[in-house]
Amino acid sequence: MAFPDLQPRRSAAILWNRPQTWPRPSGAAGLARSLGVLLLLGGISALLLAPLIGPALFPRLWGVEPLTYIGAALLIGGLAVIALSYLASVTLLRGRAAAAAERRFAEQWTQVTQQYFELFNHDLGRPLRRILGKEREIRELLQNGGEVPPAVRELLDEIEEQTPNFRLMLSNIQVLIELETPDAAVTLHAVEPAEVVRRIVDRYSLVAADARKQIAWWSEPTDFGVVYCDSSAIEHIVANLVDNTVRYAENYVEIGLTRDDRNFYIRVWDDGPGIPARYLPYVFDRGWTPEVARREERTSSGLGLFIAHTLAQRYGGDLTAHSVQAPDPEHHTAFLVTLPLREPPSPGRNGETAV
Repeated sequence: MAFPDLQPRRSAAILWNRPQTWPRPSGAAGLARSLGVLLLLGGISALLLAPLIGPALFPRLWGVEPLTYIGAALLIGGLAVIALSYLASVTLLRGRAAAAAERRFAEQWTQVTQQYFELFNHDLGRPLRRILGKEREIRELLQNGGEVPPAVRELLDEIEEQTPNFRLMLSNIQVLIELETPDAAVTLHAVEPAEVVRRIVDRYSLVAADARKQIAWWSEPTDFGVVYCDSSAIEHIVANLVDNTVRYAENYVEIGLTRDDRNFYIRVWDDGPGIPARYLPYVFDRGWTPEVARREERTSSGLGLFIAHTLAQRYGGDLTAHSVQAPDPEHHTAFLVTLPLREPPSPGRNGETAV
């Protein structure tokens, strides 16, 4: 695999190593240059008129008419203003070129790092799937053979529980790197949100069952159809929300998928004890967990909800949270993802578009 050159170019080379005319100033530099030209013309005019009308208008001062002094001052001032305007333009262009070079370097670094993580994800994901498949085979064989020893069951449960967490951790690292380039184009393609949700539910169903919790999903309409979005973004958002709700639910997790004329919605609901109202404004902050507020040891990174919220907004949508806290008998927490329904791309673009 060929990776792009990561060596940043010097801003001076970017500015001067190609044929170009003097930079044309704009804004304040352009106004300054115009003022300098006016002063220069006024100074030249004064110097030219001084021998003709100077003696008639002014008494001699040190042998030179005051009009000559005025013309010389205007000439010097005009040249100084013009020179400063050129200097300001060159400095500004160099600063912009340096900023552009740094931005390109950051984008290249992000692309290379993402490519590495895609390789790691693939190379680690395949063994993880094999381990998980063998674990389920062993579990089935042991169950068919009779009672499973508690130590063996505990080991199998730990493998079952940690496999989705490890995959989610790798995915979150990759997304965090991508989010460091907020100006990168967002690529959209045809996606079936119902299939994305189904795969995530299948992934977490055994984890929920081991914790004696139930996870279910539905869509309205049943044949939800295709939308134009980013399937990986939807998967990252929903996976982080489901991972969070499975952890805190008491018995039940439900995922609902609906749409209207402008948006489609994914609602992730759990019957957990709820989030205190004082914590709700901070649940989407980067690295924030309730343990941070209580100055206790954190049990999670606090990045899952931040990633889900940031991705939803990046694709023109939003993520909100609503919670009713125990001991209210209706205690629950619900996260609502709102994403826009975009128009299909024009023909000839291979089903993809960038925004």
